[in-house]
Amino acid sequence: MTTMPDRRILLALLMISLACNLFSPQAPTDRPPPPPAPAETTSPAPGASPLPPPPGDVLQPGDLEYLGAFRLPVASGGSNWEYSGQGLTYYPGGDADGPDDGFPGSLFGFGHDQHMLVSEISIPAPVISKNLDDLDTAATLQPFQDISGGLFDIQAMDIPRAGLAYLPPQGEQTTAKLHFAFGQHFQEFGDPSHGWSELDLSHPQAAGPWVFDGYTNYVTDDYLFEIPPEWADAIGPGLRLATGRAREGPWSGLGPALFAYAPWQDGNPPEAGATLRTLTPLLLYGEQLPGETDIVSDESRAMRGYGDSDHWAGGAWLTAGDKAAVIFVGTKALGRSWYGFGNGVVWAYDCAERTPPTCPEVPEWPYDNRGYWAEGYQAQIIFYDPADLAAAARGEMRTWEPQPYAALVLDEFLFDPAVRPEDYKRDLVGAAAFDRERGLLYVVERLADEYKSVIHVWKVHQ
Repeated sequence: MTTMPDRRILLALLMISLACNLFSPQAPTDRPPPPPAPAETTSPAPGASPLPPPPGDVLQPGDLEYLGAFRLPVASGGSNWEYSGQGLTYYPGGDADGPDDGFPGSLFGFGHDQHMLVSEISIPAPVISKNLDDLDTAATLQPFQDISGGLFDIQAMDIPRAGLAYLPPQGEQTTAKLHFAFGQHFQEFGDPSHGWSELDLSHPQAAGPWVFDGYTNYVTDDYLFEIPPEWADAIGPGLRLATGRAREGPWSGLGPALFAYAPWQDGNPPEAGATLRTLTPLLLYGEQLPGETDIVSDESRAMRGYGDSDHWAGGAWLTAGDKAAVIFVGTKALGRSWYGFGNGVVWAYDCAERTPPTCPEVPEWPYDNRGYWAEGYQAQIIFYDPADLAAAARGEMRTWEPQPYAALVLDEFLFDPAVRPEDYKRDLVGAAAFDRERGLLYVVERLADEYKSVIHVWKVHQ
């Protein structure tokens, strides 16, 4: 157990290292200033569905049955599950000697945000209860390890992001891979971001990192998940992986981005630093100009109901019988959003450049973290029609035309559905993973078990 003095030290370090910007008005000169954008945006009422749902062939929120939750294991291998919730993926061959309880396989996931190591855990049967003591706890199958084999210096990264996806052998591969993506809060155009490793975490044999051809990291290097074969055929030959990012603010366009890619088609593996060219955009709420770090967008190319404080942290391509949906899991901003501080103080982008400067005083802790904030927040799953994304891939729709057709509010299922600046809890939920054979969706709730995450489980019905 971490002692209380240790927790206070940890929390202080987190607030310093994970802050969206410096706490003082003097912004560092080596970081890009925010692009011109409105200081405030407004989101729709809680649970509002942006469009009438398509009929028949898409999954609806009512097709998801809540099964309960389970707790995460103790620390292992130099890391733990506190402040966790980045990448998560389901492995059907994991925990082969586990109980016959209807939840076979295992989960690979990133642990503590400051370590960004990966562990493999068992999947206990979920329990419906608001008492954490009633829940079963997963077991560690492989302790935390650096899946990238040292390709990324996590300690040097500012607010790191990561994605993770299991995929069976593709192309000329002879073994299954764990595909990964690493990013951070501020990036340069063309930073290497993606790679793959073996499933043995003690010998990951990592390959990469690779660069996404023609696109800024602000739209590519966060969530990562499998595209089922039948939909890959509709998008492009062999494009079995989806990756993207929804960075808060206007940098990544006005909504979540998503790309289909297939790195094994660019080499087996591609050389370190190689540019991946086998990719296609499925969703991008704006325009990528050559070599520009920021996506150019406006209200005509925005996700309906977009708020600058939105953060979509996970995704999955759901299928159940003849129905399907592409989902994003995240924290939806409600009401007014602004750039500034959590107590409502607005920080104009150009306040330091005015004569005289008009920047407000920095509020006291815990409201001294400058970034994008909102009047309220809600944990949500938003649903997209995969046919729209396939049409965008084929050039039949523009990448900003697909819109979510429904939203599932998750707050009633969570143990702690509240943003807490004093604990650096800005994201209510994190990554997602999907067991396609059994229709089981796993979603991370961040900082729900004191500082540890909890995994919630839904059954997706036909």
